Amino acid sequence: MKRFLSFLAFSFAVIISNAQAPAGYYDNAAGLTGANLKTALKTIITANHNPGSYGGLWTAYQTTDRDNAPGVAGLENDNSILDIYSENPNGPDPYNYFSTASQCGNYNGEGDCYNREHIVPQSLFNEASPMVSDIHFIRATDGSVNNARGSLPFGVVGVTNYISQNGSKRGNSVSPGFTGTVFEPIDAFKGDVARMIFYFVTRYETQLSGFSSGNMLGNSAYPGLQTWELNQLLAWHNADPVSQNEVIRNNASYTYQGNRNPFIDNPSYANAIWGTQSVDTQAPTTPTNLVVTGTTPNSVSLSWTASTDNVGVTGYNIYVNGTLHSTVTGTTATVSGLASGTTYSFYVVAKDASNNLSPQSNSVQGTTTTDTQAPTAPANLAVTGTSNNSVSLSWTASTDNVGVTGYNIYLNGTFHSTVTGTSATVSGLNPSTTYSFYVVAADAANNLSAQSNTAQGTTTATPPAGTNCGTEDFSTIPANANNYTTRTWTNNGITWTATDARTDQTINGRAIVIRTGSLTSSTITNGIQSITLTTQLPFTDNGGTLTVRVNGNIVGTAPYSTTVQTTTISNINVSGNAVLSITNSNNQRVGIDDLSWTCGTLSTKDLTVEKAQYQLYPNPVKNHQIFIKGEKLDMIKTAEIYNLNGQLLKKIEKPFIHSNKIEVRELTKGIYILKTDEFSTKFIID
Repeated sequence: MKRFLSFLAFSFAVIISNAQAPAGYYDNAAGLTGANLKTALKTIITANHNPGSYGGLWTAYQTTDRDNAPGVAGLENDNSILDIYSENPNGPDPYNYFSTASQCGNYNGEGDCYNREHIVPQSLFNEASPMVSDIHFIRATDGSVNNARGSLPFGVVGVTNYISQNGSKRGNSVSPGFTGTVFEPIDAFKGDVARMIFYFVTRYETQLSGFSSGNMLGNSAYPGLQTWELNQLLAWHNADPVSQNEVIRNNASYTYQGNRNPFIDNPSYANAIWGTQSVDTQAPTTPTNLVVTGTTPNSVSLSWTASTDNVGVTGYNIYVNGTLHSTVTGTTATVSGLASGTTYSFYVVAKDASNNLSPQSNSVQGTTTTDTQAPTAPANLAVTGTSNNSVSLSWTASTDNVGVTGYNIYLNGTFHSTVTGTSATVSGLNPSTTYSFYVVAADAANNLSAQSNTAQGTTTATPPAGTNCGTEDFSTIPANANNYTTRTWTNNGITWTATDARTDQTINGRAIVIRTGSLTSSTITNGIQSITLTTQLPFTDNGGTLTVRVNGNIVGTAPYSTTVQTTTISNINVSGNAVLSITNSNNQRVGIDDLSWTCGTLSTKDLTVEKAQYQLYPNPVKNHQIFIKGEKLDMIKTAEIYNLNGQLLKKIEKPFIHSNKIEVRELTKGIYILKTDEFSTKFIID
């Protein structure tokens, strides 16, 4: 943070910063430069590094992110939160925040609240630990400005499309080497930002290859940053020296999590590691001697002679039929997932750390061998569960010389569906009905195995309306994880999708936590009459309500707070197929547990003939056809056929425009309901 110090004052600040590290802390870095110095510092600051939780940052900010450096020009020393997006070094601050009182929370605009900004966006490392809670690069900043910055890299802005109240801005980059959108803090904090990013790429240098770049990070330990970003940050680091407030923050962070930012303690480390960077524009030489070294029914193996480069080759892009397929670091590769008995064309392109690309290598062709061997037959097919409209199955996996790609499930001798695992739930069945099943394995060449043994399953009777029809206790959600992403699982025949969700919290048992997302079911049969769910805030957030929808329509809300609350939403009365969705729109981390619902019911109106002038015959139905007698049949717009649990089986637009009959060949024995826009009636298929 630049405070326009004189050379003497700056020298004093550097002496202070060096004096804060324990004696001998940096001894193992003495005399080193370049990548060796960076790695030595990584080892030093990794030892004893013990970051707290993500929620613990709120507590840490009470000592780390405070305007409490006495006698520094432009600072108020009023113990407010030192926010780099609202602090004004040349006059009064536009607004101030004080610890804990103004934490986000919700915000409508700048000045509403402060939150926790990852200077290196957490999306680049998938919100993983320990990065997600490392205070050395997570600052307390205005929530609205943080949102405006998003995940953009830092650079110098040309044409501005956003500006905060203290002059931080967003727009197109005029930093040499990058023309995308960037975010630029005010001059007083450019060095602060640079040193936080230098810390990140040093502390986590061995993990950079697994992170996304965000147009800022490099994919190797050294240099660790893209060339354009490194050049820009070095310039900011040198123009905006370490401030007393950075020293105070570094010391407080050391107390909090046990490690230090070496670029605050010893600013000279930055230039000793990276020096004066220049843009690398020289591409690697062309890879040569590309040859096919082997084939299988689904793969082709390749090898080639290495390229050379003035800095160093970082990888080879492999192209299949002119399209980029994958990237490898060595000079051999096996391209898998190919079709058997097919000819493919390949070439290779080398690249360096600056993404300079070589000319393409020679092209070669490789033909996969033909796969004619069928998988072995699936074994031990068994019924593992039934409901009133489904039968669950499991079996022992088949084997194959190349690989089994799926299993075809047959219902009463007719193909029903294909799955990739060794279990399945066949839904959409009629209540109280016996069905026969067998399974056939398939490989990528569509070689089919012999059929498995046959298993029979009988669906249960339709549950009465209002009885408990389904539960979700979240016991089968994915393994515990504290990052927020999309989670999918299946339980009791229903597939659930939770967006912006984590899986490591409990209420009465395991619970799903939704931040700004939703929990949505696959199709639920038998309708929904009422819904019950339990909620609780597992972290320090604000109370609010969840929105509950069935088939996209709002049916009620469920409150949440730091105490456990169970809510029942009654009188929903949706019959037939239903999709349940629970949405959190408030940016609060809400735990959900013990979700259940009771069955819906068809209305009395659906079970009776509405208009006596219409007649269905024959009843019971013969020869897979039903006939309707009545006047002006051609005026009826829609006909729908349901089973008795309300599941829609068939829908016909303008059903009687050409005749008075409807084909029902696909329906099995049972009782059904015909609904039109003029009448409803029951019929039986024997």
